[in-house]
Amino acid sequence: MPADTSVPDGSAAPTPAPYHPRFAVGVLAFCGVVVAIMQTIVVPLLPHIPALTGATPAAASWLVTVTLLTGAVFTPVLGRVGDMYGKRRVLVASLVVLVIGSVLCAVSSHIGVLITGRALQGAALAVVPLGISILRDELPPERVLSAVALMSSTLGIGAAVGLPVAALVVEHFDWHTMFWVSGVIGVIDIVLVLCCVPESPLRTRGRFDAVGALGLSAALVCLLLAVTQGADWGWTSARTVGLLVGAVVVALLWGAYELRVTTPMVDLRVSARPAVLLTNVAALLIGFAFYANSLVTAQMVQEPKATGYGLGASLVVSGLCLLPGGVSMVALSPVSARISARYGPKVSLMLAAAIIAVGYVVRYFTSHSLWLIIAGATVVASGTAIAYSALPALVMRGVPVSETGAANGLNTLMRSIGQAFCSATVAAVLTNLTFRVGGRTAPTLHAYQLVFLIAAGAALLALTVTLFLPGRRTAGAGTVGESRDGRKGGARTITIEEGA
Repeated sequence: MPADTSVPDGSAAPTPAPYHPRFAVGVLAFCGVVVAIMQTIVVPLLPHIPALTGATPAAASWLVTVTLLTGAVFTPVLGRVGDMYGKRRVLVASLVVLVIGSVLCAVSSHIGVLITGRALQGAALAVVPLGISILRDELPPERVLSAVALMSSTLGIGAAVGLPVAALVVEHFDWHTMFWVSGVIGVIDIVLVLCCVPESPLRTRGRFDAVGALGLSAALVCLLLAVTQGADWGWTSARTVGLLVGAVVVALLWGAYELRVTTPMVDLRVSARPAVLLTNVAALLIGFAFYANSLVTAQMVQEPKATGYGLGASLVVSGLCLLPGGVSMVALSPVSARISARYGPKVSLMLAAAIIAVGYVVRYFTSHSLWLIIAGATVVASGTAIAYSALPALVMRGVPVSETGAANGLNTLMRSIGQAFCSATVAAVLTNLTFRVGGRTAPTLHAYQLVFLIAAGAALLALTVTLFLPGRRTAGAGTVGESRDGRKGGARTITIEEGA
């Protein structure tokens, strides 16, 4: 059924607001960086949380775990809500939630309040796929790839910037300061979005699938709880096994329901297309490969020199090791867009996976020199920048424009799941391959090298999966940068019939 391009009340379309595309791209990218920083900002603080709050180390670990859970749950859900009710509206609401979470963490030292605040901060991860969807709807086709590349790369840029910034705050200021700063920046983000970012004119017609949203959330919570807590609970414990079995059962029931409902939370028929399914599998593997770089670099250089490989670096220095990678991600996002424009995003993703694998090979053989460690980490980050830029372009080639928000949300979710599996894998390797040195237990050099090999293997597996991606746009999918009727999005409301 053709798109309905009339405004709801039948009146003339309003005069477009004086938004400038360049401002919109910059503002949305800034929002993405801020949200990504929120995911890692407490990592340097974790060892100190028990002394600062009186909480147990297990409770303190939930400051990271809960953001992963809420980010995974809310990213695809809010992407779908944005498709139906307005992407900018939902994006602003996500930033409001981030500000509330930041304020809660800033005003309290109670572990329960801190975990609640961090949960709210994690929910704001939906800003990234929503921003990608707005850019697709609003920009002329020739600018979409470069803008989406930058927006997608903000996830890696924020992760690289967040660690050294948080380390500086922890060493020189009261730890609540970073939450006050994040709250203030969140308010600035909201004002900038309202002033510089237009509301997307596209709407998906239909009723929101609340049952599907709850089913997806339940399956994700069961899966991610088991993965993130399995090392502490025991991989064969009743809780871990029960959650994994529960995740499978709920996922099967949810899938059966989604195939029967008229306007599903996730269109599984579209998601099962090779162009979409294989892209999401590649996203999971790339998320795994990228996250190992962030997890082990800071810890490795902080290990004492008595280990034979550690450099005894400070918290700030260890965080700064990732900063060149963040800079490279900013610089390479337009390069990735040009590669995708000329050769296709499939080629970009293959190149990215190969670069990540090479980066880990470099890291395997250069674990004793700070500068070579930084070089290897930067190579991995460079490959990640190209991959994160190519993934949304591949997704948008395979789905209708009416499902851009939900599809990008699902792709971002797959990256998060990959990161969760990486975190569990790294923890298992580093806690099982240890030796005693200087009166303490430390991971062996082989443990770190094994992590590098596993991450390189994930990157090569992503390369293999990408080889099987279709070489051209899936039939029935929307053209990148255009609305369903072939025009760049304007001021009028465009409603999309489900299944059009």
